[in-house]
Amino acid sequence: MRKLVLLVFVAAAAILSEAPGRRLVAAAAFSAAPLTDMGAATYLGFAGGLYPGGNLMPIAHGVAGAARAASVTPLDANGNPSAGGKIVMVSIGMSNTTQEFCNQANPAACTSWSFVGQAAVDPAVNHATLVLVNGAASGKTAPFWISPALADYDRVRDSDLTPAGLTEKQVQIGWVKVANAGPTVSLPSASSDAYTLETQMGQIVRAMKARYPNLRLVYFSSRIYAGYATTMLNPEPYAYEYGFAVKWIVQAQIDQMANGGTIVDSRAGDLNYNAGAPWIGWGPYLWASGATARSDGLTWQPGDLQADGTHPSQAGQTKAGGLLLSFFKAEPTARPWFLAASPALSFHAASPCRVADTRNSAGPLGGPALSANGGRSFQIAGQCGVSPTAKAAAMNVTVTAPTAAGSLRLYPADSTPPATSTISYSAGQTRADNAVLGLGPAGDVGVHCDQNSGTVHVILDVVGWFE
Repeated sequence: MRKLVLLVFVAAAAILSEAPGRRLVAAAAFSAAPLTDMGAATYLGFAGGLYPGGNLMPIAHGVAGAARAASVTPLDANGNPSAGGKIVMVSIGMSNTTQEFCNQANPAACTSWSFVGQAAVDPAVNHATLVLVNGAASGKTAPFWISPALADYDRVRDSDLTPAGLTEKQVQIGWVKVANAGPTVSLPSASSDAYTLETQMGQIVRAMKARYPNLRLVYFSSRIYAGYATTMLNPEPYAYEYGFAVKWIVQAQIDQMANGGTIVDSRAGDLNYNAGAPWIGWGPYLWASGATARSDGLTWQPGDLQADGTHPSQAGQTKAGGLLLSFFKAEPTARPWFLAASPALSFHAASPCRVADTRNSAGPLGGPALSANGGRSFQIAGQCGVSPTAKAAAMNVTVTAPTAAGSLRLYPADSTPPATSTISYSAGQTRADNAVLGLGPAGDVGVHCDQNSGTVHVILDVVGWFE
């Protein structure tokens, strides 16, 4: 089969090279396919998708994440389980991170349009024991977080945790979004900044585990679109290529654990979640190719960015905050601790069983095929031996006979479809991937078809469930 290669278009731009104030005289126009929409195509020879083989988290990694999510419980100041304790989630990163998570002025009350501000007024969120702490701050790029001895961990402790009556021993979840200032080497070079960032992210999660001994879960996000950038702080293609760095650090842990705990990716270092690292996975994937809509409709318009084309405006902060909120409300490894009414889950393996196939006769678990820009829900709990009270399911998702290119988004049927596609495909292609998917209150999963026209068939095979 002929390998598809994505083309990246970079318009010529005059660049002033004086350090440190290098500026782009004209913004470079950059276009590429988001990782979530790449399908079988590649970028400079690098495969896309958030996880190995696609956008779905491998079942084994999802099961491990769910087990750690189940262990998240309110802790007292000494890190002991306590009904009166707290579950602390902390953000780690630079200016974009703090703007999207809370507010650039740190410490300060979070703005209403940020992730924390939106979560604060959402009745579905756990307001009883969950505390969202903004540790990220302006200028605090990746090098500021790579060692537990660095001053910014002390700053988070002294300026953010302690004033809130919290300790480092209560931190159990992290959201990390980091970058480097003034990158100069892009892919496919072996010395590219994407590879450098992968190494730094490995150092960061180990440093976080050293500072936060009860850290269970860390979610990574890469940068938003930077094709409108007017400075060399972090323009394209680096913002886009950081998505590959996140993909590689997550895959490094998946591969290491599948290899019996022996390191596979030396750039990432030791990510054994049974030893000195937390479990890591993707947070929301925030990048879209400017005004060109992603398969799920996400765009970044010039008005979503500030004048430097790098930092999000209030509109951009609102957009990113909403993506974060939607992600944590739907992600199976987050729902047990992020939502107000979502108990800890245990995994129950099952023999593979086909629960839905739209190629079959019309019915709740059969036809018709999914239509473009339409959706359906499929009952999983109570089918194929799955417990009627199951809260999530491990499934193999197959798409077949699509009449046009597109993607599907799968999600708990009670929630809004996530921004990131679950599986993408080209016309006539059959593709399959496996994942752990949350179920709605009725035990059903929603499937939304992002396709310009026509139809596609979907097949769901269940291999286990959580309750």
